[in-house]
Amino acid sequence: MPQPTFSRSAMSPGFSSAEFRTALGMFATGVTIVTALEPDGTHVGLTANSFNSVSLSPPLVLWSLSQAARSMDAFRNGSHYAINILAADQQSLALRFATRGVDRFEDVAFTQGQCGAPLIAGCVASFECFNRSRYVEGDHVIFVGEVEHCSHRAGAAPLLYHGGRFYTEHPL
Repeated sequence: MPQPTFSRSAMSPGFSSAEFRTALGMFATGVTIVTALEPDGTHVGLTANSFNSVSLSPPLVLWSLSQAARSMDAFRNGSHYAINILAADQQSLALRFATRGVDRFEDVAFTQGQCGAPLIAGCVASFECFNRSRYVEGDHVIFVGEVEHCSHRAGAAPLLYHGGRFYTEHPL
């Protein structure tokens, strides 16, 4: 039987960026809004579905952000941020925090977390994180946060995203 050969570098992709994005969209995810407080007191937030757990001990989570994002400096240079996992009835917030040129926090109910980052009311869970490490990979920065505080609403249904669409019901 022939033995497989292993390369020391990746082969060039045999697909377009659009094909790759579509294939990634087949992975169903929750939807989050990542928030922070800038040194001047300005609230920063954006919609992200690139959230994942990393470790239980220590409690670590990760998310990623395009290097071209306008809010990159706030997250790269800040010491803390919050990850707010949206509830099924918060699709309008997901869309607002993904829109450029609007006041994303206008009329949004939130409280200041223990580390300053906004915690959005009605979310199914929130994680207040110390900005532990950052890794530049491709066109994104991967943020690893050490969770200092977390909370959740038992029984609350999450907002889901799959194939470019939001879902509020998730039958088993």
